[in-house]
Amino acid sequence: MIATAKDLRFKINMLFDVLSKGEDITITYRGKPKAKLVSTQSAKDVKKDDAIFGMWEDRVFDVNTQVRNMRKGRVFDVR
Repeated sequence: MIATAKDLRFKINMLFDVLSKGEDITITYRGKPKAKLVSTQSAKDVKKDDAIFGMWEDRVFDVNTQVRNMRKGRVFDVR
């Protein structure tokens, strides 16, 4: 990830979150790389906590049909 010196100053918590996921951060100052923050954990040692990632991996469906179904107009029966 690339972050600016301003990000380092004002968004340090976000940068710590990125580091905790095993990603390295390059800090730039006026558009030029000046420093690199390296995570103490490697990316393969970090357990992914993305609950949504892979939630439909066991489903088998046609993507084109799925998109068409999502784009269908809705009919509301209002009486």
